[in-house]
Formats: sequence, structure tokens, C-alpha cells
Amino acid sequence: MFSEEEIRGFLQDVTDPEIPVLTILDMGVVRRIHWEGEALHIDITPTYTGCPAMDVIANDIVKRLKAEGVDEVFVKEVLSPAWTTDWLSEDGRRKLEEYGIAPPVDESADKRALFGAQPTVRCPQCKSENTSRISQFGSTACKALYQCNDCKEPFDYFKCL
Repeated sequence: MFSEEEIRGFLQDVTDPEIPVLTILDMGVVRRIHWEGEALHIDITPTYTGCPAMDVIANDIVKRLKAEGVDEVFVKEVLSPAWTTDWLSEDGRRKLEEYGIAPPVDESADKRALFGAQPTVRCPQCKSENTSRISQFGSTACKALYQCNDCKEPFDYFKCL
């Protein structure tokens, strides 16, 4: 029987299918790892309810752990507490920016949009803060589409949730 630390080591190989530079541990979607007898149970929380990537992630978790000899793996989706961008690791935030996606600006949900104010989002290409939101929704529902007014490059912004 593997320790939780060993299981987490195996899960470092499981990436988000929509942002392949991030592991599910970088994302903070793995909530609990525990054994019940010979069966390993892993609780995961989606980045938002109905996220289509969760089925792929659950299958990838099972496949990865079975490759290590864990015969009984059960992945359960847990909706409460709801995932927030606070759960992104610092390493995950760095990886997002290096990949060309601006990480969340704040450590909690951005409510400025309710009052007409937009967050200052730094361009992951040239690092300018002179950017504009083009669309509230980017390549996935959890991202917004921005453009840098200096280098003119479009980029995704991982929205604060």
C-alpha cells in the first residue's frame, strides 16, 4: 500500500487536458486521498461545475495509478467546498504565465466586473499591464480573452473564481 506522498508523486504525471502544462496538483483539484481497505479513493473538485475535463482527469488518475499496481481506484467528484483560483499552486501560476496564459490577478474571486471595473492583467508575453479584455470567455469557460495594447498579442487570462 502506497503512502499519500507516494500517490501524490504519481499524480504529478496527471495533467489538465485543457492546460497540459498544469498537473492536477498544480490546479488544486485533488482534495483528498485515502485508503479504504485495499481500495484507493481520490476526491477531486472541478474548477467549475460541469467542467468537461473532469471525466478525462478521473480516467487519467485511474490509468496512472493502475500502472503503479493499484488495482482498485475510485475517483469521486466533490463539489463542496467549491474550487477557487486560491487553490492554484504558485508553481502552477508560474507555469500558466510561461505557457502564455495570464494567471489570476488576485487570490480570490474578482468582483470588480460587477461594478464595471476590470482587473489589470499583465501580458504573459511582454509583461505589459496595458491590456484590454476582448471577450469574457476565451478558449474555455474558465478563461477570458485579452489582448496586449503594446505587443498586440492576444492571450488567455485564467479568470478568478
